[in-house]
Amino acid sequence: MSLLLDILSTAAILFIVSCGLLLIFGVMKIINFAHGGFLTLGGYAPLLVTHWGWSPWAGGPVAFAIGIACGALVERFIVRPLHTRPLDAILATWGLGIVIGQLITLAFGRGVQFAESPLSGTVQLLGTEYSVYRLALIGLALAVAAGIAGVLNGTRLGLITRAVTMNETLARGLGVNSERVRLSTFAFGAGLACLAGALITPLSSVDPNMGVPWLTNAFMLAMISGTSLLSLAAACLLLGGAQVLVSVFGSPVLGALTIVVLGALVLRIRPGGFARG
Repeated sequence: MSLLLDILSTAAILFIVSCGLLLIFGVMKIINFAHGGFLTLGGYAPLLVTHWGWSPWAGGPVAFAIGIACGALVERFIVRPLHTRPLDAILATWGLGIVIGQLITLAFGRGVQFAESPLSGTVQLLGTEYSVYRLALIGLALAVAAGIAGVLNGTRLGLITRAVTMNETLARGLGVNSERVRLSTFAFGAGLACLAGALITPLSSVDPNMGVPWLTNAFMLAMISGTSLLSLAAACLLLGGAQVLVSVFGSPVLGALTIVVLGALVLRIRPGGFARG
């Protein structure tokens, strides 16, 4: 039972980490390589709120707000001028990720730091003692997925976003302000990245390079998921489960490579990933 819960909670964490990257890729057709930098930025939010004397519960909302604000600025002044040059936009976000890491190092130092968890302790579940916080992350991942799906499928904004995703030229011809859609999408994706960083920090620690391994896994999961949240959830469950199994029954070092290796194999066998053949 503990192993099953580890697989589910790992898949939940991977989904939260990856969904912002997937949204930006689906709408804007670029990989935001600053995703790891935003995730690291969000990871320091729990440290800040506890330093200010606020409740640890404020870490997530503060990180999300910081991500939205920074994401909007980045899209407006860095990504938008490079909209017609996607390769340059990708390189720009890669450089931005490095800059964010260096700025964080200047502000907080290179040392590893720890944040207080908003939930502590364990709960008895079917005869197994398990972390309350990791269980809460499973529910939060489901809530994030339901919220994104609700916006995309049940609101005018979602309809416009899906139109831009499918055919931006046609959407612009019908009067859709695609620049506003791209701005909103990038800001929201950056907000999700920062939120993910804040949620990860209580499980381990935070340092200026914490986003690098998560970016690698998120990139691979997004590539094999296309633009589908359902495919992303399946990829997180399957590859995240494989990572847990390899780490438990093999080596944690090999486990850290599992998602990248299996993702590369999936793309080799099925170039369209899980979403399409």
